Order: sequence, then structure tokens, then C-alpha cells
Amino acid sequence: MSDISLGLDTFGDISTGADGQPKPMDQVLRDVVEEAAYADELGIDFIGLGEHHRDDFAISAPEIVLGAIAGRTKRIKLGTAVTILSTDDPVRVFQRFSTLNAVSNGRAEPILGRGSFTESYPLFGYDMNDYDQLFEEKLDIFARLLREESVTWQGKTRTALRNATVYPRLGQPMTTWVGVGGSPESVVRVARQDLQLMLAIIGGDPLRFKPYVELYHRAVAQFGTEAKPIGVHSPGFVAATDEEARETLWPHYQAMFGRIGRERGWPPTTKDRYLAEVAHGALFVGSPETVARKIVRAVKGLGVQRFDLKYTTGPVPHEQNMEALRLYGEQVIPMVKDMLSEG
Repeated sequence: MSDISLGLDTFGDISTGADGQPKPMDQVLRDVVEEAAYADELGIDFIGLGEHHRDDFAISAPEIVLGAIAGRTKRIKLGTAVTILSTDDPVRVFQRFSTLNAVSNGRAEPILGRGSFTESYPLFGYDMNDYDQLFEEKLDIFARLLREESVTWQGKTRTALRNATVYPRLGQPMTTWVGVGGSPESVVRVARQDLQLMLAIIGGDPLRFKPYVELYHRAVAQFGTEAKPIGVHSPGFVAATDEEARETLWPHYQAMFGRIGRERGWPPTTKDRYLAEVAHGALFVGSPETVARKIVRAVKGLGVQRFDLKYTTGPVPHEQNMEALRLYGEQVIPMVKDMLSEG
């Protein structure tokens, strides 16, 4: 099982500079490009950029940033984490990614989803009451564009397509994932559309998602589609020691989830709860060996073929993120592969 794919994700979290103040968004975006170029040098398999429309994350147009990264890199796969398909036009999303796939020589791997924030709905004129139907219909269009030269489609969320051919066509295959946060209906949808399942595990023991993996395989058998690799996305942070990793990340984690919690009416984040999530949950935080062992437990326990570490959480300085990338690429990934090959 040593052929596991190991990648990274970032939302372009607004980081702090040397003066302790938040960096301008334009500098954060340039930092993301530098981080991705470094990940490519380290031999990391994938970089995914999340789409958000709020002031704590810099990336609102991930495909543009991925185009810049494509020009700086040679082998790393280029994707999103996620593209909010519900509030975009699936034809334009396909065109942007088929273009990225062409200029990067087949390295585009979009991850499509509904997103965990709602700012894009009023921003682009969509009604949250149509939440499920928007994603269902737009994913259907995107999946057809992947498979069919000429698409005819009719629904309620956009104008119909009549024998539409969308350019540029894919010159090379384009692996497409769907990000799922834990809804059984979403897992079945991925199997029905014959796309790849990416589980967003951001809290609790990762192994509690095992029933979703089993559901995917049952659904694939029922629909007669082919079982494809399954991926997992979880947040984390790597430092030289467990204590350094925990203590470095905590104030940034507290700042990020404290703000989100206030917006959503959650109780304040406590350090005890944070440490419990590090010890037993979905925070992959620690020394290279600790993070590697936790990844191996999740990969083997769930039976998945890919793991993406969301390496940015809150305003962690760029330099600390770069060191975390170094440790992930130089130490965590080789350890994971050795542990898996040894069984």
C-alpha cells in the first residue's frame, strides 16, 4: 500500500508578518505560490486551494492562483479544496479547469463541493433555499462535460444546453473529486456521477468515517460504476516536536475558530478541547513521526488511497508554514510510505 498519494491544502489564510500584524492579501497570495513551488520541489503530490469570499482567507479565484503555480512547477497536481460549484457556472468552471489541465500538461484535479461557508450565495445572487438542487444540477452538468463531446441538459437552476460543445476540450484525462463532509446522500451522489470521493474530516476520530467508505463501495456496485481511489482531507501542522507543534498552532487555531464560532453561535474554543482533538481527533498536529503515524492509522483504518493535509490554520506566519512543509515533504511522507510498505 506504499503507493499512497500525499498532498496539501490551503485556504490562503491571512497570516501575520514580522510586525505581528495581518499581511495584505496580495502578499498572502504570493506566499501561497511560493509554498506551492516549494511543495513541488519537495516531491509532494498535490496542492489544493480553497475558494472563499471573506476577509480571513485570501483565495477567492483559485484557478488564477493555480495558473501562476503551474508556471512555477513541474509535477505537483493542481486542484481546489474546494471549488464552490453551487454558486458558479459549471460550464465556466469546466473551461477554467480544462484550460489549467492543458497549460499544466494534465495536472489539474478539481475538487468540487458546496463549501462550508455561505458568503458566495448572496454575493453571486443565489438563494440558500436552493442549496441542494443547485449542487445536484451543476454537478450533473460538470460530470457530463467530462464524459460527453456534446451535452444536452435541462433543469431549473440555469438555462438548458442543446448539443453544446464546450471548449477547450480535454486533451488529457482530468481526475475530478467531490468534497463530502459527512452526508450519506452526498456519498451516493459521487458514486452515481462516477467521480472520486474526497472526505473532509475536520473533527472527531477519522475512523468514524468508515461507514461512508463502505457506503461508497456499495453504491458503486449498485450503480455499476468503477470504484475509484478515495481521499481524505484533514487539518494539521508539523514541527520538530509534539510540544512545539501544539504550542505553535494553538493561538492561531484559537483565533480562527474563535471568530468562526462567534459567527455561528458556538461556545468559545478551549485549549483542553483543542488538545483532545490533537490527541484523539482529526487534528494532525505533532512531530513528523506523530503526524506520520496518525496518517497511517487513518489511511489503513479507512482503506483510502490519498491524504491531503490542510497545512494552514489561522494566521500562522508564512515562514512557519514553509518549515511545516519541509518536515512534511522530507520526513512525514517517507515515514508514511515506509510504515505502509512494512504493513
